[in-house]
Amino acid sequence: MKNLNFRHLLYFRQVAKLGHLTRAAAQLRVSQSALSAQIRALEHYLGRPLFDRQGRSLVLTEFGATVLDYADGIFGLGHELLATVRADQAQRVQRLRVGAVATLSRNFLENLLRPTFARPEVRLSLESGSLEELLGRLQVHNLDLVFSNRPVVAEAGKAWRCVRIDRQSVCLVGPPRPRGRPFKVPDHVAGARFVLPGPSSDIRSQFDLWCERHRLSIEVVAEVDDMAMLRLLARDSGAITVLPEVVVQDELREARLQSYGAVPGVFENFYAITAFRRRPSPLVQNLLTRARVSGTHPPAPAVDAPRSPQARS
Repeated sequence: MKNLNFRHLLYFRQVAKLGHLTRAAAQLRVSQSALSAQIRALEHYLGRPLFDRQGRSLVLTEFGATVLDYADGIFGLGHELLATVRADQAQRVQRLRVGAVATLSRNFLENLLRPTFARPEVRLSLESGSLEELLGRLQVHNLDLVFSNRPVVAEAGKAWRCVRIDRQSVCLVGPPRPRGRPFKVPDHVAGARFVLPGPSSDIRSQFDLWCERHRLSIEVVAEVDDMAMLRLLARDSGAITVLPEVVVQDELREARLQSYGAVPGVFENFYAITAFRRRPSPLVQNLLTRARVSGTHPPAPAVDAPRSPQARS
């Protein structure tokens, strides 16, 4: 076989991303007929169809999806090469491109990245999105690192490195209680008003199971996927919120909120996800090393643990 024509592969990738021949031709600045001919040439070379036509749209075949995975890896490696060359040419400024899922605590992320802010030679780029979107950018090396509260596993063409960097207790947080009136479990949980993470959250699943084990029925006044909004509602709703203390660390310090204690056995895990690189970024390696060293937090006192006499006052 002759060598693979990378222009054909580039054109195929653009059509696959857009799902439409006309739009892809416009972006690539080639005629639609020329683009169609390039796709047919690639299919002939590979010996199998890459697309199924559905109306005016093109849908990847199963084989086409496999080819797209390889194409993303190939062109992602090209981006990595250019980024490495540019970094060698401009060593005074180092870029660190970080993605974080929307359900991740912004306080946790800021605490983690704070040492990076103080380095004048580092230019930090931070973006938020769904885990699927961020992994797509990580795969083509448009991101160096993704932080998530969900783990991922390696799959064909996507050799993720997923490391748990921290685990924090999940607490019941609410308005400050009158002096001498401690929060009691399960008495004060049953029937209470709650603001909870959304149903897709791992915290929510764990908390629902905990309530089920204790036969607790609660009033859910709001469900929120975005952690920044969950923080606002914890502060302003007057309801009890289920979250790690780091999310509302400022409000707890200022006594605008009170932690009633940890929910036994309920935790939030924090993960760092990277993609395979031939030259791993020293910035990423240093950040992960620091995160693993500092990412140990003593568990908060459990809500149904007996309180000391001092804690009751």
